[in-house]
Amino acid sequence: MKQGLLSLCALLLLLTVSVAQADPMRLVFVGDVMLDEGPGRVIESGRDPLAPFAAQLRDADFTIGNLECPVATRGKPLDSKIVSFRADPRVVPLLKGRFDALSLANNHSGDYGKAAFLETLSHLEQAGIAYFGGGHDLVSAHAPLWIERQGLRIAVLGYNEFKPRSFEAGADYPGVAWSEDSQVVSDIRAARVAGADLVIPFMHWGWEREQEPSERQRQLARTMIDAGADVVLGSHPHVTQGAEYYRGKLIVYSLGNFVFDGFELPAAKRGWLLRLTFGRQGLLAWETLAAQMDEEGTPHPVPGALTPCGESFWASAELSATNQEARSGSVQECVNR
Repeated sequence: MKQGLLSLCALLLLLTVSVAQADPMRLVFVGDVMLDEGPGRVIESGRDPLAPFAAQLRDADFTIGNLECPVATRGKPLDSKIVSFRADPRVVPLLKGRFDALSLANNHSGDYGKAAFLETLSHLEQAGIAYFGGGHDLVSAHAPLWIERQGLRIAVLGYNEFKPRSFEAGADYPGVAWSEDSQVVSDIRAARVAGADLVIPFMHWGWEREQEPSERQRQLARTMIDAGADVVLGSHPHVTQGAEYYRGKLIVYSLGNFVFDGFELPAAKRGWLLRLTFGRQGLLAWETLAAQMDEEGTPHPVPGALTPCGESFWASAELSATNQEARSGSVQECVNR
């Protein structure tokens, strides 16, 4: 009898360990993907500006980017915009082969008005590419992107807080999700109530060409983590802005550009591809890979580059849960392979 009880206990322990050590899930995020102008001409010539990173984009359970332009033939540029982008629908097959989902929460989604924005939604829907941070109305714009893999349920939210706010979605008209603090907090909490194991806000924020995050970005990132976010990511400044921990949770303030041309500033020609590895405990490991854009806006890997990364500190025997909660500050750097 005693031998049988011991065997049963051993089996239960084995099952518990197996569940706790379920296969990890890897997400890949990149920053601003603009497929007009230089990248658009690359595509028109029959080339693929995403080809140099094809392997890295494919090496994930789910890959997400920020689509920094409408994809349409309709519409006209808004008078209020100094710079407007619109990619030809020929880009859609290239996006479909690289991305599972795209954020529309940015200051260029509405460059050619509502007709072009709605056409963009239609192209993505027909291609089977999920989108978030924008939609047919306010409710759909704020709805999370749900990712379910390896027994984990992840909610990704997208918000823009860079002008113009005029393209914010409304109760009965299309547009993007605007970053209003109280609404962001409410959305994060609602995702938790809806069953999210992990919540990731993907922000479009900060000042262009500034290589350090603003106090506003720092404040909002902490507010989101206090509300229940597990990782906070950002884009828009066109340069990378570093990473840090707050209460044991990762913040990557800006991934910078990924496919973009037209910048003379060297820092605007280098962005990051971010790999996040999750388990039931939360974030297990993460790393960034440098992407160097050429004059046409095509990104290329940079072997040997030093970029931010982090190891599996939740699994570390040296750090208790209490210490993890308190952990804040800077991160380490790793050599790109």
